Amino acid sequence: MGPESYNHHEWIDVSVPLSNDTITWQGDHPVRVERTDDIERGDSYSLSALCLSSHSGTHIDAPAHFLRNGETVDKIPMERFVGAARVVEIADTESIKPQELKNHRIRKGDRILFKTRNSGLWHERKTFTEDYVYVTLGAASYLAQIGVVMVGIDYLSVGSTTQEGVEVHRVLLESGIIIVEGLDLSKTGAGRFDLICLPLKIHNGDGAPARVILRPRRRG
Repeated sequence: MGPESYNHHEWIDVSVPLSNDTITWQGDHPVRVERTDDIERGDSYSLSALCLSSHSGTHIDAPAHFLRNGETVDKIPMERFVGAARVVEIADTESIKPQELKNHRIRKGDRILFKTRNSGLWHERKTFTEDYVYVTLGAASYLAQIGVVMVGIDYLSVGSTTQEGVEVHRVLLESGIIIVEGLDLSKTGAGRFDLICLPLKIHNGDGAPARVILRPRRRG
């Protein structure tokens, strides 16, 4: 469905739930949520212990994730995480390439969230898959040259599982671009939205889980 069919007052949660079943990047610490106290077991209150990677579920990559002396998540100005954003639908089922991006008239200062076939993977797969749509190095360079301020993707990495994926991160982060990974955009169409993306304030964090919500922008 397109943005015109939404309730314009409704915020859409595009975050992935964190649970013991959350898909994680290969080799990352699995998400563990343990109920240590439970009213249902006769305790006075319910309480849970969490153990997870800083890049679990929907999360942001701070420059410190790949850059020596890069900015940490707690130092990034919060206004960069809040504002206008565009969801751009990608037709290519393999990767995001500059040729396709040129058709979308991406502009300097845009916050771009890529909706690909990846959004279906959250519901179709139970474990990590390497067969996801990623941003190519050429596309990352193109976005950096334009001067976008945010790039989001609907799986656990903007880059591929190869060395090129590392370079994709570096090109974006060196250009001051916020990276948001692990989005679930299955409930949104392409269009313009208000964005709120709030990462946890982790001291000296290389990244942090985030709650990300979108609201369709009114036309006119």
